[in-house]
Amino acid sequence: MKNLSEDIKSRNFRPLYLLYGEESYLKNEYKNRLKKAVLSEGDMMNFSAYEGKGIDVQQLISQADTLPFFAERRLILVENSGFFKKACPELVEYLPRLPQETVLLFVEDEVDRRSKLFKLVEKAGRAVEMKRQKESDLRKWVQGILRRENRKVTEEALNRFLEMTGDSMENISRELEKLLTYTLDKDGIELADVQAVCTVTLEDRMFDMLRAIADKRQRQALGLYYELLAQKEEPMRILFLLAQQFNRMFQAKSLREQGMDNASIAQKIGLRGPYQVNQYLTQARRYSTEALYQTVEDCVNAEEDIKTGRMGDRLAVEMLIVKFSE
Repeated sequence: MKNLSEDIKSRNFRPLYLLYGEESYLKNEYKNRLKKAVLSEGDMMNFSAYEGKGIDVQQLISQADTLPFFAERRLILVENSGFFKKACPELVEYLPRLPQETVLLFVEDEVDRRSKLFKLVEKAGRAVEMKRQKESDLRKWVQGILRRENRKVTEEALNRFLEMTGDSMENISRELEKLLTYTLDKDGIELADVQAVCTVTLEDRMFDMLRAIADKRQRQALGLYYELLAQKEEPMRILFLLAQQFNRMFQAKSLREQGMDNASIAQKIGLRGPYQVNQYLTQARRYSTEALYQTVEDCVNAEEDIKTGRMGDRLAVEMLIVKFSE
């Protein structure tokens, strides 16, 4: 992303750009920054946009060959085309002949890094992966926004805010806007403000259910499960997340027993950062490593029972929660 930012700042553009990955907020941010930098304000004559899997490649090529109208460059935006997942020989053949006045910007959710098109963009332009950000980076980003708004936040409130919002920058941005509006007449943001206005993510609900299971509060654990069902969450989705949570607890506990610190564990098992690792380790203290391994096995067996028709999905998950919280 550093090189991409330099291109935008210096206005020394590559002919090809590819923004891809999970973090949609960053993709939109850099897409808009590139558009603003390449084109003069209000210049729609030299901007074309294509979206979806049914794009006419020949029409796209024809547009790319068209010289800009009273401007230095033409920008063509191609979003979610699927060109980087399936072969597109026409583009592979054409792109080396792309006019120097044209900037072609691809924005994709998924790509095959082995494809000829990806390698071509990587060689002639910039292919930038927009990953989910680490907890430490998200923390700095939120704190930077709050400083610009002249707002202080307690450590407790910030921890809870990031816990509730998850690691999606889009969701964090939306929830932060709500929080800033709610605390408009205050200098600082406290825990009570976060709890009053911020929406709990599915992952956070799962953590609440996990806490209730670990504490053997069976009625509360089942109550949270029924709440998720009432909110139209699929039992199979809940089962997947339950298995994922127990698996992370098992991995975190096992790696800690091997002497790893929180930062190394986070990197090893794909968590946002040390703070999230600490959450899993706190829950894992209530179980032996063998017991955690068994809960993961039970989740796998429940999934098999559902898929083979031996048990209904809703009942299977309910029985797991009852068993784990006995």
